[in-house]
Amino acid sequence: MTRATAVRAVLAVAVLLASVFITLTMSPRLGLDLQGGTRIVLQARDTATVEADRETTDRTLEVLRQRIDSLGVSEPTLTRSGEDRIIVELPDVQDPRQAAEVIGRTAQLTFHAVEGPGTDQPEEKTPDTDPDSDRLTLPDEQGRSLALGEPRLSGAGVEDATAAFDSQGGAGWTVSLEFRKGAGQDWKKLTGEAACHPAGDDRRRVAIVLDEKVISSPQVDPSVGCRVGLPSGATQITGSFSADEARDLALLIKGGALPVPVEIVEQRTVGPTLGAAAIDASAQAALIGAAATALFITVVYRLFGALAAVALGAYGVISYAALVALGVTLTLPGLAGFVLAIGMAVDANVLVFERAREECADRPTRSLRAALTTGFQKAWSAVADSNATTLIAAGLLFFLGSGPVKGFGVTLAIGVVASMFSALVIARAFTEIAANSRFVSDYRGVNGIARPGAVRTWLVRKDPKLFRRSARWLVVSAALVVVAVAGIVVRGVDLGVEFTGGRLVEYSTSRPVDVETARDSIAAAGFGDAEVTTAGDGDLSVRTGKLDNDGEHALRAALAEEGGETTKVRDELIGPSLGDELRRNALIALGVAVAVQLAYLAVRFRWTFAVASVVAMVHDVILVVGAFAWLGRPVDGIFLAALLTVIGYSVNDSVVVFDRVRELWGANRRTPLDTIARRAVLQTVPRTVNTGMGALFILAALAVLGGDSLADFALALLIGIVVGTWSSVFTAVPGALALERSAKAPPPPVPGKGKGAPRGKTRAARRDPLDNGARV
Repeated sequence: MTRATAVRAVLAVAVLLASVFITLTMSPRLGLDLQGGTRIVLQARDTATVEADRETTDRTLEVLRQRIDSLGVSEPTLTRSGEDRIIVELPDVQDPRQAAEVIGRTAQLTFHAVEGPGTDQPEEKTPDTDPDSDRLTLPDEQGRSLALGEPRLSGAGVEDATAAFDSQGGAGWTVSLEFRKGAGQDWKKLTGEAACHPAGDDRRRVAIVLDEKVISSPQVDPSVGCRVGLPSGATQITGSFSADEARDLALLIKGGALPVPVEIVEQRTVGPTLGAAAIDASAQAALIGAAATALFITVVYRLFGALAAVALGAYGVISYAALVALGVTLTLPGLAGFVLAIGMAVDANVLVFERAREECADRPTRSLRAALTTGFQKAWSAVADSNATTLIAAGLLFFLGSGPVKGFGVTLAIGVVASMFSALVIARAFTEIAANSRFVSDYRGVNGIARPGAVRTWLVRKDPKLFRRSARWLVVSAALVVVAVAGIVVRGVDLGVEFTGGRLVEYSTSRPVDVETARDSIAAAGFGDAEVTTAGDGDLSVRTGKLDNDGEHALRAALAEEGGETTKVRDELIGPSLGDELRRNALIALGVAVAVQLAYLAVRFRWTFAVASVVAMVHDVILVVGAFAWLGRPVDGIFLAALLTVIGYSVNDSVVVFDRVRELWGANRRTPLDTIARRAVLQTVPRTVNTGMGALFILAALAVLGGDSLADFALALLIGIVVGTWSSVFTAVPGALALERSAKAPPPPVPGKGKGAPRGKTRAARRDPLDNGARV
């Protein structure tokens, strides 16, 4: 065993032991879409005097934190998103009506002097020559209009608020307020001025206003003298309060007035059963898909394939431990990304093994260890480039995605890093140790790389002239694009509620209810514009435009009349402004993905190769969107995650092909490029097929077992992998050939004669690690 192999083995063992320890001692942090609960996104709005910037949003967040803590929700999470958004996560909250009402109310509490009876219509501001005036005309508790002066006190001056039942005074439920020191003096002055007016006069009243609604306007007691006022320490709000109303009012006032008003732009509720089912389905898909992938690579690569399968298991432990240790919130798309990465993790191993097979075929006398080492060296550039493109896609998902889609980007990125470690450290250590065995070296049918694969042998023997008329492949690709665009134009793209705004609720009923019956019941309840479809195992999905929480409660009650006990499985509410923003961000994400991938490929390859790869990538995106249009499947945030993953996968495949074209062309500068391209494709087809099979096993398991939550995600990726495999060969390569005919750039340099090598000399060939240099 060489020193390098020993270092890799020790490092692999250390990382595996640490990962196992983390896995056994720490629990994952589940997102609300997996554990159940409610997620509310609040948008802070500017007022005439206060701008909703980072500072005011942070102060608003702290006020909301106090309110939510008073609700008794276990382990709530509040975070600021951007400059003016607040994300509130409430685990286990299935009916968000009370929480949304308490959170969303601005609680702008003010105290006003009453200037007399109002002359304007109730609930309208009095016209005033001063546009900045805060004078109001509002109805009192009995509906009589009152003209109010400017605010003399605000809720910020209230130190505490408590609800109590006044049995002695007969006032019923009241709210007692305790003022801060400075505010208490203002209160004393306000009541002293009101006491200067005769008893029964409206001007002897003080109006207490909450969110421009008079909640109490008591007369100052006759015993209070003019300019004397009430004691400055406390006061009592009376009104026709129920017990719940008094408690909620005290809670709002104690929580404090929000510096700026907030609006609910997104609300999602997921039942606990849906999250548990998704976890079980993903676990089953991961086990079945990983077992099928491991069996496949073992059959193809024999012993070395089995060792790669062991490394694949190690990858699963390491990536899971990394997610837990970093405190990453595991969402439903993130869970799907974790499962998908298992199938894609074999890519680096397949690249290495195929290059090692080539070395064994070209130089049969070389030792197995030397061929394996050369395979790792020659595969490195393709491994690095292909994983870099996937990391770019993961980064775009994180920075441009929304909500749970960000979790997919994080898990995908962690999966890429973990897969490279498992392939280049763990699998390499295993295979190098095995290659040192005389038994493995002598019996070529055992190790799996000493003989070329059957597919490649057949292709080399047939040597099909793929690109003799390369334009015909571009015609076929163009025809597929036309069919896809026709689907988009004719059928249209069914944008999900995430991009259009509105509300989508999924219900489970104790008795079966067909769609027509459910639609009639909902229409009779006043929701005639609601769209009703089936979802999952007999569940009902209802999509409407604007629908508040009370409306949703009435809709559920209408369904319960026909279906018995009705349980809300999933609930998504997206405001129209956020829907427009998410739709715009989705287009930006796709545009940035194209630009970034083009820039990266232009740096790493010739511009002709970069443009051809991006054209193939756009071709894949159009075909996937067109397929969903023809199938009538929804296009939502999870679909966007799948689409960006397809972009990474498509470029990944093209990178592998063009990396081989660059290598062969540099070594055979006088050979026609179409011949070079044909050889490169035939040499890389086994890698493309074998890697694709690993991902297809996982995705097929997700499509079958994942239910509605993951079926569309898996379907989009299944289509994307198939068309991506096609386009990397029959769109990207013919496109590059067409561009090269008009390009005047010389062929790439001969390998080993880069800018750092002396002219006329090649770099010394790397010596066989088992060769001591002796010659006879």
